Amino acid sequence: MPALLFVPFVTFKANRIVQGQPVWVFSALPAWAAACLTLVVVAVLVSAILKAGVLVRMIAACLGLVTVLVAIGLAASFLTPEGNSFARVSTASGFWMLLFAFSMLLIDALARLRPRPLVRIFLLLAGLVLLGLLARSGVWNELSLLKEFSSRADSFWREAWRHLALAVGSLVTAFAMGLPLGILCYRVERLRAAILNVLNVIQTIPSIALFGLLIAPLGWIAANLPGASELGIRGIGAAPAFIALVLYALLPIVANTVSGLVGVDAAVSNAAKGLGMTDGQILRRIELPLAMPAILTAIRIVLVQNIGMATIAALIGGGGFGVFVFQGIGQTATDLVLLGALPTVALALSAAVIMDALTELATRARKEIATA
Repeated sequence: MPALLFVPFVTFKANRIVQGQPVWVFSALPAWAAACLTLVVVAVLVSAILKAGVLVRMIAACLGLVTVLVAIGLAASFLTPEGNSFARVSTASGFWMLLFAFSMLLIDALARLRPRPLVRIFLLLAGLVLLGLLARSGVWNELSLLKEFSSRADSFWREAWRHLALAVGSLVTAFAMGLPLGILCYRVERLRAAILNVLNVIQTIPSIALFGLLIAPLGWIAANLPGASELGIRGIGAAPAFIALVLYALLPIVANTVSGLVGVDAAVSNAAKGLGMTDGQILRRIELPLAMPAILTAIRIVLVQNIGMATIAALIGGGGFGVFVFQGIGQTATDLVLLGALPTVALALSAAVIMDALTELATRARKEIATA
């Protein structure tokens, strides 16, 4: 209720650069829409206070989220004068408070329901489809955020591809390097402490500092090795960001690979040896499948970490959603910052949900193998 009564729901600007004016929910919406939003908020609040059933609370939270998402679009359309392409309507603290409250209620309900992994992935996809339908419906067209997107649509999708290429490409590269390195640390205990200590030191270097340290050597390579610059190896650009993300990703992959392999019951390995399996066969057929939950956990950590850290790559010309974040900071344009920040958060959240589900499936498979 404080989000409805005491804080503004949206901010109205006559144009993009002037100071915004806060508008409370009952002034930002038509009377019927404000009444509907109030009723939904009260209903969700009552369901939480009375500790209704978990399923009821989940449905109430979903209803609240859809209502507030539609309401913000209606507010933008209601406040924007017809034919005025300069006016801007942005989200304010009231909107974010309602969105946060309904999201927390939904997360709590889902945590209590404990849906199966594939159900969680389905719910995630359903939520993304719903957001896509709302965007396609035009209900958000007058929002300042959507106006920023419309004027930069081509650039947005280009930077989205670069962001994904940096995050996923560095993960694949780190996995290809880290898995053999983790196996080596598992096999040769004398190397384990030294390798993990080196990777720990790399992990403590601030990302911007590591980008800066890579500029000089990569610049020298671009200047002195024929063809290096044509391949994209330069002191400024995606190359230092890519290498830095790979270096940061190595520690979780190597450490979790070692941890997963060490956690395999020695009796299982001894039984496989008794059946005449070689060390390589034991590794491929027994140890790595049993260590897979730990390895998938590392992939989840690295993927979410890389999606977030790839934003900083824009500082050195690496592209990605950080381009909009830093442009928005430079222009004091909050909506432009959100244009880069919100997709990053959505990607990280989606990656976490999907990888958590895959990890749980792998854990169940491990238990089945162990009890077989």
